[in-house]
Formats: sequence, structure tokens, C-alpha cells
Amino acid sequence: MTDAGKIKVIIADQQPLFRKGIEFFLKQADDIDICAEASTEADLVTAVVKDTPDVVLLDISLASDGMELAKVVKQHVPSVAVIVISPSPNDAGLFMAIKARAAGYVSRNIAADELLSIIRRSSKGEYPLNDNFLSQPKVAAQVLEQFQDFSWGSGVESFVSPLTPRETEILNYMAKGYLNKQIANMLDISEQTIKNHVTSILRKLDANARTQAVITAVRRGIISLS
Repeated sequence: MTDAGKIKVIIADQQPLFRKGIEFFLKQADDIDICAEASTEADLVTAVVKDTPDVVLLDISLASDGMELAKVVKQHVPSVAVIVISPSPNDAGLFMAIKARAAGYVSRNIAADELLSIIRRSSKGEYPLNDNFLSQPKVAAQVLEQFQDFSWGSGVESFVSPLTPRETEILNYMAKGYLNKQIANMLDISEQTIKNHVTSILRKLDANARTQAVITAVRRGIISLS
């Protein structure tokens, strides 16, 4: 966030009409600041270095390898949240987006309100992409296979304390892609109680996102995706 409390956003897309459409909608939000637009890979890198945005909306077609460009953006500004926009999102693209550490992976047909929500969540350090990941068991399994030696932080080494049976139960539901409200309904407890448990799970696994918690738990043998 900026000092003024606004989320600095760069819109990077080849199509002027698409950029202007997003810009028009986002300018209606009081907490959004469109700090730059980019229509080429070079323009985007220049803008990222100059403006240090909070969020980049990245057209996957902006470069021959859009996911590689996402990595380059994060190399310049590690704190930036990259939301990859694809004309036809699929499991392979989702996997590559996870590898690129994108915060989001969405369709060009996404509803404006949903995109705004993802921008806001991403600016706070959340990974809305996790919602897609946790609902795709095949992708989850592929990620776990590919990232056996990949460090998601110090979570695997600095395990704070064992999970309670209830936390383990909730973590298993999280691994299957269930949202807090769904878990609450199945366990017949309040959604706030589930949120409290999830917070405790993330703390104990030294994770900052649900996906990271699930991967850490699977790698430690706490739960299984099978």
C-alpha cells in the first residue's frame, strides 16, 4: 500500500481497449491508484522499477513466456503481487503460475468485482491463487512432486508445536479444497471458530497461506492428499 493508503496497480496488457476497460472500472474504487500501464514487456519492466507497484495485472500474452515475465517482475520488486490474466486458464497454466509465485491466475472473462477483490486480497499478502490450487487435487499432487526440494520458507524446519486432532481434521478439509464456511457446516461449528483454527494452523506450520500450510503438512507426513 502507498502512504496514502492506496493500492498501486500496473495494468500490463497488449490490448488498449482491455487496459482502458480495467482502468475505467478500477478508478471507481477509492483505494486503487493506477500508477502505470504497459503494452510491451520492456514497458512493464521499466514501469515496475520506476513505480514499485503493489499489484501487477499481467496479460499472459504480453511476452513469449508470460510466466517467466512474472518471475522477472518479482525479481525487480519481490513484494509485488502478480495477477496473471489468461484467455483460457487451465491446470498446466495454474501449475506454472504457482511456480512463478503469482498471487492470482484468472480468466480475461473475470467479473470486475471479483478482480477488484483479488487485487485487494493480493495487496495484503494473500494468494487468491490458492483457492484454485486447493480445489485441483491433480495440480496439488503435481506441485508436491515438483517441489520436493523447494523451500516455501522456514516452515518445514521451524515447526512450532503439534497440531490438535481438530486442527488436523480441518487441515485435511483445507487440502481437499473446502472453504471455511463449508468446513464449518460439515463440522457443525461456527465459521469464526474455523477461522481461528486456520490461524492457529498457519502459525504452527509457520505458513503465510493455506497452500503453504498444506504443502508443509504433506511433506511432514501430517496429512496426505491421497
